[in-house]
Amino acid sequence: MYSLRATERFLRTAARFLGQHRDLEDRVAAVAALLCRDPFHPSLKTHALKGSLSGIHAVRLTYRYRSTLLIVVKERTVTLLDIGSHDDVY
Repeated sequence: MYSLRATERFLRTAARFLGQHRDLEDRVAAVAALLCRDPFHPSLKTHALKGSLSGIHAVRLTYRYRSTLLIVVKERTVTLLDIGSHDDVY
């Protein structure tokens, strides 16, 4: 099991995002639960980012929406950094 943490920025962005996309609340909760069990589960399509976001990973919420996160395998933690559309989080 991994512990799940969220930055202040993520909490603010997630509150605004979920206020605008209430239909995705269940999907966000399911992704969070899966991240705790296995952040590299194939259904999450976890992938490392490059360039200025090197060292950060992203997971797919839906085709359009993503969440960026930092995965520290040694400490078994997942830190949620941002959530939003593909263009917003990259």
